[in-house]
Amino acid sequence: MRDLTEDVVNTANNFVRNMQEYFDSPLDYSIESLEEIDEMLGAFGRTELSEDELYNTSTAVGCYIFEVARRNYGGEYFWIKEEQQPVLVAGRPDFLVVIKAWEKVKGRLIKGEEDNIPFYIAGYREHIEIGKTKPGYHVTIV
Repeated sequence: MRDLTEDVVNTANNFVRNMQEYFDSPLDYSIESLEEIDEMLGAFGRTELSEDELYNTSTAVGCYIFEVARRNYGGEYFWIKEEQQPVLVAGRPDFLVVIKAWEKVKGRLIKGEEDNIPFYIAGYREHIEIGKTKPGYHVTIV
């Protein structure tokens, strides 16, 4: 069985390889690259997506967002079997900050700007900083 981290990284890299030509700035796993990702999701959200398109977009873009968060702020991946999706967890064992990027991308596509991706990842960073000062801190950012 393949490693979850390897799967997320490979999916993110494939997304970059397949989509880079459609972006003005490089998809370089920087925090700044999330602005263009959010704009793209806003444009996709104004179109009619089938369930398969919604799932495929959520997983591919979600893996890129996970990797931006992990490479810039740390964390490790875990698979939530009941939800059939990965989560990124920072702070173990002292504290836990959990994000669900696939779910957030789906929300951005369906609900629009209220599920802003750069704001979401900024929240991940902020909660990690809180956790560093509060042992036992636990939050899942949805």
